[in-house]
Amino acid sequence: MALVEAAMVMPILLLISVGIFEFGRAYQTWQVLTNAAREGARTSALPTGVSTSVETRVRQYMQDGQLPEFATAGVTVDRAASITVNGAAQSASQITIDYPFDFIVLQPVARLVAPATQAGSSLTMRASALMRNEAQ
Repeated sequence: MALVEAAMVMPILLLISVGIFEFGRAYQTWQVLTNAAREGARTSALPTGVSTSVETRVRQYMQDGQLPEFATAGVTVDRAASITVNGAAQSASQITIDYPFDFIVLQPVARLVAPATQAGSSLTMRASALMRNEAQ
């Protein structure tokens, strides 16, 4: 009887354990993306900021954060964005990163519990940062 109970509980326990690991990894990836977007916005807000150097800085930050898809992530640099400061529109730089994230183990384990589930499917993470441009 105990063996049957263990066989019924084990897939659910495995799913919970793997879910904790995978969502921790997803959160860490999102943190790196958020910080990379901030670095890019900071670089772009400088009077000497050039879109190619901003994108290079963002990709370097993602690579340093050990994100494997740093080269294929979508990086958008918009130096013509605006931000409202004290009721007045100001020139700003907005950096947006679209990163393809894949769960490693979650989907196969989730399919043990529910064969038709989409849990653990690939997704696109988006991080964005907006900073006011410095005057020239």
